Amino acid sequence: MEPALDIRPGTDADAVTSPGVADDDTVRANTYGLLGALLANPPHGELLDLLASIDPPSADGLGAAWSVLKRAAERAEVEAVDDEYHDLFIGVGRGELIPYGSWYLTGFMMDKPLAVLRSDLAALGFERQDEVKEPEDHAAALLETMALIVASPEHGIDMQRRFFDRHVATWMRTFFADLQTADSARFYRAAGQFGDRFMAFEMQYLSIVV
Repeated sequence: MEPALDIRPGTDADAVTSPGVADDDTVRANTYGLLGALLANPPHGELLDLLASIDPPSADGLGAAWSVLKRAAERAEVEAVDDEYHDLFIGVGRGELIPYGSWYLTGFMMDKPLAVLRSDLAALGFERQDEVKEPEDHAAALLETMALIVASPEHGIDMQRRFFDRHVATWMRTFFADLQTADSARFYRAAGQFGDRFMAFEMQYLSIVV
């Protein structure tokens, strides 16, 4: 099975790769990192330019979704996407969507899924940074964590599969589906479509790779 798109974003979206990481894993890690960057903060002009510059490698579902995201980035204006991001995820009191695993899995923030996630993160040696205020089950944080796991030669496919199945596959596609239909979403509808197709790709990829 071919890996996802060969996305190599700049600093804030870049997955941390190490010597010994397979090319397929570098591509996958960078794709996770890109999605994490789009959900962590409103995209700046350089990131939108990057999205607009990369052509899809194929016409399959993932490539078609990338084409939609590429066109959305070509048309996007930084200020408008910034406003859209705040309406979707921040709002006055709260945004239209609540991008946290505990919320999607139980209907409550800071619930049992977050405690399980924190235990697994500690076992992996990942520590919460003092300046980070968001809970670790934010969609962006989980995608960035997957980028780090995939990019590290210390964590093999079994660890990738275990973390993905326990903390990502359980709710992320539902979140991306909601993102595609959110009233405030314009550019982020395309991001939601690509995110959903990449999650589908990863479910298949991790189920067959040994």
